[in-house]
Amino acid sequence: MKIVFASGNEGKVREIREMLEGMGIELVSLSNYADVPEIVEDGKSFLENALKKAKIVSEYTGETVLADDSGLQIEVLGGEPGIYSSRYAGEKATDEENNTKLLTKLKNIPQEKRTAFFICVLVLYRRDSSYDYFEGKWRGQIIDERRGNNGFGYDPIFLVPELKMTAAELPVEIKNKISHRGQAFAQLKKKFGERLKN
Repeated sequence: MKIVFASGNEGKVREIREMLEGMGIELVSLSNYADVPEIVEDGKSFLENALKKAKIVSEYTGETVLADDSGLQIEVLGGEPGIYSSRYAGEKATDEENNTKLLTKLKNIPQEKRTAFFICVLVLYRRDSSYDYFEGKWRGQIIDERRGNNGFGYDPIFLVPELKMTAAELPVEIKNKISHRGQAFAQLKKKFGERLKN
């Protein structure tokens, strides 16, 4: 089964291919398509953004599409950066710039008050306009020191307290099991498995 993933982010594509291994799915990145319409993520929630991406890409490619919207929420900052996670420091901001802006905002906030959640909403959108969505949530803390090279985005400063490691220090197979994206994909795989049995 061919599914188009509504992103050109190769870090995400690689992670998702690993999560879907053994399911008989050919995952195609958006970078395989030319002249993809620009998608303005102007939704008020992760679900609205993921659904909009999935719908536009499905209409453009004529394929079943998988789209996700994910981000980081810091309780003490009122949920920031939230849906603006990838562009927190500006439209074309790098991971480094986003991390620096976040750490500057948290400068005078003690470690124990830096509770954070990664959230992922995943939408599987079919050609007949029907869709399913799945949500995962991963709790951690934001630390000042960047640690690890395995992740992207905010992973180097997102500490998983029970493992005493950042998301970027975790081996891929562990991260893919426990992360927000891993949780959402576990739900997708369960649903997919049920559908294949019926």
